Amino acid sequence: MANSKHGAPRSGRAIPNLAHTPSNQPLHATVFTNRRVVLRAILCLFIALFAFVATAGAAVYSEINSTITSRSVIITSQKTKKAETEILDPNSGKPINLLVMGQDSRDGAENSTLGNKTEGGEHNADTTMIAQISADRSYVNLVSIPRDTLVDVPACTTSKGTIPARYNVMFNSIFAYGYNRDGLSGAATCAMAAVESLTGIHLDQFIVVDFAGMRKMIDAIGGVDVCIAENVNDEYTGLRLNKGLDHLDGTSGTMFARIRHGIGDGSDIGRTARQQYLIKQLLRQIKQKNILLNVNELYGFAKSALESLTMSSGLGQLGTLTGLAYSMRHFSVSNLYSRTAPIMTAPSDPNRVVFSDAAKTLWELMRAGKPINVDLSADAQTQADQLAQESAQSKSEADKSTSSDNSSDTSSNSSNSSESTDSSDQQSEQNAAKPDPITGLISQSDGSLVDPRTGGVVDPETGVIRDAQTGSFMGIADRYLNHTICGIPADKL
Repeated sequence: MANSKHGAPRSGRAIPNLAHTPSNQPLHATVFTNRRVVLRAILCLFIALFAFVATAGAAVYSEINSTITSRSVIITSQKTKKAETEILDPNSGKPINLLVMGQDSRDGAENSTLGNKTEGGEHNADTTMIAQISADRSYVNLVSIPRDTLVDVPACTTSKGTIPARYNVMFNSIFAYGYNRDGLSGAATCAMAAVESLTGIHLDQFIVVDFAGMRKMIDAIGGVDVCIAENVNDEYTGLRLNKGLDHLDGTSGTMFARIRHGIGDGSDIGRTARQQYLIKQLLRQIKQKNILLNVNELYGFAKSALESLTMSSGLGQLGTLTGLAYSMRHFSVSNLYSRTAPIMTAPSDPNRVVFSDAAKTLWELMRAGKPINVDLSADAQTQADQLAQESAQSKSEADKSTSSDNSSDTSSNSSNSSESTDSSDQQSEQNAAKPDPITGLISQSDGSLVDPRTGGVVDPETGVIRDAQTGSFMGIADRYLNHTICGIPADKL
């Protein structure tokens, strides 16, 4: 329990391989293997990134590798090779786009204890995030897609037939429709196809986790500290938390991630913001406890994670996870750029939302492999058009590079363009008010607080970031919340 410390979908995509049959697909092929039933994904991406950094010990390596292989299918036959002395990231120099999904399933005894037991058998995507790991591994973009977003969904081919295109439907129904037709295979395939169609972002792999999995992983690191801005009393789950800094175990932490009632405005979008906050708190906990440098603690944590996750086959390789984690060993939580996709109230239904024009800019930034820690509100379409032109021009120049001379010219042009952009950015920063060095927020002359990463307005009582134009949730100012409301020292942020 909680202990208070202080008062165009890609054509030709292969159908996921859930039948446990061999395949000769390459490392990043989109043939998926089933590893477990699924759920809430807010944790799983970062486990994959960090869980293997300290697996140098042969015994730990062997045990974890055994866990992976016992829960997956060998996709590509591997010839015996001489052991490498250096840990390599097989995707080095390339951005990685993942669809992180969480299934709101009550199937099984452990899952039912964390949800409504009468809802067993349902399989809804309660959480969906696009996670983009930068090519240089220096930052991660994390964008949540609200489940109540109304979207047009393309037709989706599964191993059991084609699901027709649908229009003006809730986003979370995509996963459920796919699951009802073809189990997890259909759910993952259709969700990825839909997100690619909606955003234009090529997705490489997916990860999912369930209620029980999240509980085990939180317990494996000894719980997690969260700052509660207001008393929580959720009659649906029985979760009660006091305002202040609370230490949550696996059960209460999982409930905190999924509750909507008795906290905030009761919306799904508000819950999404709390989930993003919880991710950052989990990462801080892992780093502060040096779990990645303690073989015994790492072992228990990694085993709990691997027994609870479902990953597509391109990620379900120990070498891939180890290399990726090692390449991100210097990653800082401050470089995790999280936000909810820009939305506004749907014209057809006041209880639903649709993507706003600012979403076009967000998707373009991610397609270009750029960080999303920018204000999207100002002249969003113009920014998107400019980014599209820059992307097209860069591609055209790359295609024309047929010699070393041409390559040098392109490099020079790129360098000049980069210098010009850097100069412009620096000038803008000089003209803008400086953020507080601890909270990262800007205090306006009228006393209001602004998050410079999103352009959103911050509620001084709760740390919630809202869109200045639509008033919708964008995220939570985690450093402000932790330091100002719960008094966490700056060196612990």
